[in-house]
Amino acid sequence: MSELPTGTVTFLFTDIEGSTRLLQRLGDRYPELLSEHGRLLREAVSQEDGIVVSTEGDSFFVAFRSPGQAVRAATAAQRALDANDWPDGTAVRVRMGLHTGEGTRGGENYVGLDVHRAARIAAAAHGGQILISSATRSLVENTLPDGVSARDLGDHRLRDLDQSERLYQLAVRDLPSDFPPPKTLDARPNNLPTRLTRFIGRGPEIMAVEDLLENTRLLTLTGPGGTGKTRLSLQVASEMLPRFEDGAFFVDLSPITDPSLVATSIADAVGAKEEPGRSVGDTLQDHLRDKELLLVLDNFEQVTAATDVVQLLLNCAPRLKLLVTSRIVLHLSGEQEYPVPPLALPDPAHLPGLEALSQFEAVALFIDRARAVKPDFAVTNENAPAVAEICARLDGLPLAIELAAVRVKLLSPQSMLARLGQRLPLLTGGARDLPERQRTLRGAIEWSHDLLDDAKRSLFARLAVFQGGCTLEAAEAVCGTDLDVLDGLASLVDESLLRRSETTDGELRFGMLETIREFAAERLAESGQQEKLRRRHAEWVMAFAEEAEPEIVGENQALWLDRTEREHDNIRAALRWANDHGEGEIALRTGASLWRFWQQRGHLREGRQW
Repeated sequence: MSELPTGTVTFLFTDIEGSTRLLQRLGDRYPELLSEHGRLLREAVSQEDGIVVSTEGDSFFVAFRSPGQAVRAATAAQRALDANDWPDGTAVRVRMGLHTGEGTRGGENYVGLDVHRAARIAAAAHGGQILISSATRSLVENTLPDGVSARDLGDHRLRDLDQSERLYQLAVRDLPSDFPPPKTLDARPNNLPTRLTRFIGRGPEIMAVEDLLENTRLLTLTGPGGTGKTRLSLQVASEMLPRFEDGAFFVDLSPITDPSLVATSIADAVGAKEEPGRSVGDTLQDHLRDKELLLVLDNFEQVTAATDVVQLLLNCAPRLKLLVTSRIVLHLSGEQEYPVPPLALPDPAHLPGLEALSQFEAVALFIDRARAVKPDFAVTNENAPAVAEICARLDGLPLAIELAAVRVKLLSPQSMLARLGQRLPLLTGGARDLPERQRTLRGAIEWSHDLLDDAKRSLFARLAVFQGGCTLEAAEAVCGTDLDVLDGLASLVDESLLRRSETTDGELRFGMLETIREFAAERLAESGQQEKLRRRHAEWVMAFAEEAEPEIVGENQALWLDRTEREHDNIRAALRWANDHGEGEIALRTGASLWRFWQQRGHLREGRQW
C-alpha cells in the first residue's frame, strides 16, 4: 500500500447496489462481474493517484490528496461502469459518496468521524449516483470537470451522526441523473429519536436482525437489562427506514404500566387521530391497514397483557412489521425471538496488541464513552490489561460498560478494577436524561426483578448460591424443596434473568451473568435463607464429588472429567464455605473424592492447597 495521505483528505466509499440479487441471478458468473467492476474502479482511481485503503466484497474505500482528484475519479468510474458490456445485459449500479475532512491514520487505515461521515453519505446514495458533502462541494464548485454539475439536495440527517449534512449530487452529462430522494432518515416518515452518543459495533447482530425481519412480521429482541436491546432496535430501524414506504415509528412503553394504554401510545406515535365515538383500536386499525411500516415497541415486558393489540395490528395490516424489545417473549403465533448477546470481549489472559484490542466492541465502547468525559483518555500498555478485565467482569453488558467508563474522570482503569469486587455500587451515575432504571445497572436489573412473582423471586435469589451455573438436577436438589424449579427455570430464562446452554454431551446448564448474580446474591442475603442454601449447596457438591470419584477412573472417564470441570467453580465455593464454617467432614469428603480430577486436569497445586 502506498503511504496514506494525512491532513486534509477526501474519502470515497463505493459499493454495488443490489449485489445480493446479482449474485443470486448470476451464480458462478458473479465473481467475473465482481472482478470487472473492481478493474474499472481501480483504473479510474489510479489515474487520479487515489489510494485504495481497503476493499470488502463489492465495497471500496479510497483516499485522495485533493477533492478535485476524487471527483474526477468518481465521475470517470461511473462513466466506465455505465459503458461496460456486462454479462446478460446486467445493469451494475454503483453508489458513491465523497467527503473531505481530516485524515487521521490508525495503523493501515483511517480513524475519526470524517471517515464515518463519508461512509454514511455513500450509504444514502442510489445505484449510479454520486453524493458529495458540503465540505467537498465548497472546494470543487469552481473546478468541476466539463459536463459535471453539483445539484443541491438540501439538508439530511445521516444515520449515527448528530449533525445533519447538506448533500449535493454530481450530475454527469449522458448518465442518469434523476434519482429518488437520498436514503437518509428524512427520506421516510419517522419519529426515530436522535441519539446523542455514537453507536458502537454490533455489525453481525444488525445483519442478523435485518435478515430475520425480511422473513417475519413480529421479531422480539430479548435480553436482561443493560444488554442494549433498545439501541440495537433503533439502529436497525434507522438502517431499514428506506425500505418502508410509510416509515418507521418508535413507541417507548417504559412509562406505561396499564396495558389498556398501549394502543393509545401507538396511535400517538404514528399520528392516528382520535375520532369521536370510535375506540382507539378501531382508529388505529384503519390508520395502519394499508401502510408499509415498521413499528418498534420498546420495553414490552411490563404490558404483556396487551399482546392482543399486537395480534390485532398484525392481522389488520398485512404490510406492517413489528420489532419488539422485551425481557420476555410475547408467545404469539409467528413470533421470532432474537436473544441479544453481550458485546464481543477480549480474553484478559491472552491480550492482543493495542490496535487489535480496541477493535473488540466492549473495549471500543469503553474508550468512546471514556473520551466523552476525559477527551485525552487512551488505552496504553499500562492500562490495557485493566480495561480488558473491566469489560470481561462486566460481562460485555453495554450499560455496565458505559457506567464504568464515565468513572475514568476520577479513577484510572487500574483503580477502577480494584473496586470491581462488587460491581453494582460502582456502576451508578448515568446521563441525567436517561430513564432512572438506565442510570444504574442495579436499576436496570431491578426493573426486571420487580416484575417477577414471589415464587420466581425466591428461586432467582436461591440460584445465586451456584457459581459457574448448574444443571436442572442441581437446582432441584439445592433450591427446590418448596418450589417448582422446572417451571421457575423456564420462566427465568424467558425473562432473560437466566441463561440456558447445552454442553457437547447434551447436558443442560443454567447460569447468570455475574452482574445479575451479584444482585441475586443481595436478595438471597436479605431473605434470611443464605446459610441454609449455602449448606444445601455444599452438601450437593459433596454428593456430586462422591458420585464422580469412581466414574473418573471408569469407562466414562472423559465424560465425568468434563462434568467435574464444569462444576469446578461450584466445588471451590463449597470448599470455601465448609472451611469458613468449620464443616470439616463436608470439606474432607469432597476433597478426598476429587484428587484424581485435580491430578488429571492439571489442578494439583490447587488440590494440595485445599
